[in-house]
Amino acid sequence: MPNRRPLVAGNWKMHGLRASVAQLEAILRGCGRVRGDVDLMVCPPATLIAAFATAAEGSRVAIGGQDCHAEPSGAYTGDISAEMLADAGARAVIVGHSERRSYHRETDADAHAKALAARRAGLVAIVCIGETQAERAAGRTLAVVERQLAGSVPDRGEPDNLVIAYEPVWAIGSGLTPTAADIEEVHGMIRERLAKRFGAPSEGIRVLYGGSVKPGNARELLAVRGVDGALVGGASLKAEDFLAIAAAYA
Repeated sequence: MPNRRPLVAGNWKMHGLRASVAQLEAILRGCGRVRGDVDLMVCPPATLIAAFATAAEGSRVAIGGQDCHAEPSGAYTGDISAEMLADAGARAVIVGHSERRSYHRETDADAHAKALAARRAGLVAIVCIGETQAERAAGRTLAVVERQLAGSVPDRGEPDNLVIAYEPVWAIGSGLTPTAADIEEVHGMIRERLAKRFGAPSEGIRVLYGGSVKPGNARELLAVRGVDGALVGGASLKAEDFLAIAAAYA
């Protein structure tokens, strides 16, 4: 297997005020607990990206955004472009998260356009895919994930512009997680599809697992074959929990 550096990324969602920089500072102070070949990223709300990027400058912690508009600029009140995120200091952006797909009715095509925007702005696109509970119960997990992967990921995917995050929707924030065998099966399929589509460069593209990752289960989840790291939700809001998850790579 290629030597893909693990990535542990925290998605803060709609949490965090200016005082929350204290949690980032605690992460920066505690980085020594985490193996040197593990990449760390924090994705705060857009209002905090510039401050977080300044605080993290020169450290091993990258700052990312949680969403972007597909266009570089324009009359899109309330939206933020990938270029704006990059200008604020972000190095990556999450696109196609299930909460965007559900609450904002975003499609695979929307995620695809935003991933292209991220690339245009020099950001890594963290493209999220995953099935609902109903889809899993109907035995459609692989078909759904394959469809989302094909529709959401632009051509010419390479390690420096693309990360995939498999997040079963029913596991996000629920405390539930798939079995190790289930995760390995899905990640294996994703890896096969990436290889078929992108060839040799796909070997370096990281595929993260997300969905109720926490300190108590991180070691087991991150050890699953084909899992190259984690996209962490609620547990990333506390520095101690986030560092404990990353430190599972002992």
